[in-house]
Amino acid sequence: METLDDTDLQILRILQKNAKLTTKELAESVHLTPTPVFERQKRLERQGYIRKYVAVLDPEKLGQGLLVFCKVKLKQINREIADVFMHRIQRIDEVTECYNTSGDYDYLLKVRARDMKHYQEFILNKLGVIESVGSIESTFVMSEVKRNTGINL
Repeated sequence: METLDDTDLQILRILQKNAKLTTKELAESVHLTPTPVFERQKRLERQGYIRKYVAVLDPEKLGQGLLVFCKVKLKQINREIADVFMHRIQRIDEVTECYNTSGDYDYLLKVRARDMKHYQEFILNKLGVIESVGSIESTFVMSEVKRNTGINL
């Protein structure tokens, strides 16, 4: 892959903060004309530096105010068991993020729910019915101190 120059990095920083900018607005921000900025942005997309553009929603306003970090330990683990678990997790809407981790637990899930009752139903009817799950530990978020969707460049 090609090395990123300062202008590429500046474009990425700006787009992380506001992906709705027009090419003209982005070009003004990096002191170039729109055509080379458009070409750079498309190259960054093709090379995978920019995966996609998204809107960051407010979970409270959308009735998904309960945030839980759920640590999952499997009964046993091998490639087949891990693949089945990951495939099942991909289909569960309440799980917004899933990480395979080292340490006491095999997976860390970020789960969004309406309320405690909804989370209980999620545990009993979705996560708890996956055959390979050995134990689950839930940590409930009381307040969000810092949230940054960007990468420090």
